[in-house]
Amino acid sequence: MKEIIAVVRMNMMNQTKKALTEAGIDAFFAHEAQGRGKGFINPTILEGASQGYEEAASLLGEKGKLYPKRMVTVVTKDDLVDDVVQAIIEANKTGKPGDGKIFVLPISDSIRVRTGETGEKSIV
Repeated sequence: MKEIIAVVRMNMMNQTKKALTEAGIDAFFAHEAQGRGKGFINPTILEGASQGYEEAASLLGEKGKLYPKRMVTVVTKDDLVDDVVQAIIEANKTGKPGDGKIFVLPISDSIRVRTGETGEKSIV
């Protein structure tokens, strides 16, 4: 089993939900999140801003800002990982910075609380 964590734009959530459903994924989590990519920020200016230098903070402008995002979490069988990742990419790719990021992590076990089922039986 694998856990797929995708950070996507807020306005792309409906397309992402549709893409996941079409890829055979009916169960997933979505969380509100804030973040930013590395962008084009000079690390020296960023350090100065974090130390309280107003001049450095003013140079950051909007680039130091945290942006609202959605974090989507899917736990799925190993053989569906590529399909899920591709569906998320197709739903979110605009070719511009901020399209998001996808992480794939191993899951050692899963337990359905209601029935006590474990492993892949608990996620299907």
